[in-house]
Amino acid sequence: MMKKTIAAGTIALMLAGAGAALAQSAQSPDGARAQLRAEDVAAFTDARIAGLKAGLKLTADQEKNWPAVETALRQRARQRAERMNARAESRTDRREAGRDHAAARPAPDAIARMREGADAMTARAAGLKTLADASEPLYRSLDDSQKRRFGALLRMGGRAGMERHHWQRRADSAR
Repeated sequence: MMKKTIAAGTIALMLAGAGAALAQSAQSPDGARAQLRAEDVAAFTDARIAGLKAGLKLTADQEKNWPAVETALRQRARQRAERMNARAESRTDRREAGRDHAAARPAPDAIARMREGADAMTARAAGLKTLADASEPLYRSLDDSQKRRFGALLRMGGRAGMERHHWQRRADSAR
């Protein structure tokens, strides 16, 4: 039975990863592409969270600690989507400014990029700490096999094409 649960969680994560890769490569009109991506990200987040929960096979007592973990995971996914949107807007602004040479602004210098990167890492670190704090009561209540699955299922969220949506992903570069 445990193998079926882990397999179901793994399949959900793999499907989400394949869908994320397809969504990123899809070409559509400007606004439609951004909207489709937001809807897809929400669906993939739901699938990953459901896969994690199913893979853990929580007891009734453990279920009490789940809502905080789910909320933190959703918050991290939302923050990630906001960062991605901000970067996309910045790229669009630079591209449009490049077309209008009179309004073109210079690219940020190396020091500004370092500061932007540091600010982005600080924000991601705070989100990861929030996730760790929310997960700790649940994690303490898990047995050894559930703890192994917890770590493995969290890591799976970032492999095979899903790296852009992984809630434990290492800092991405600020551009």
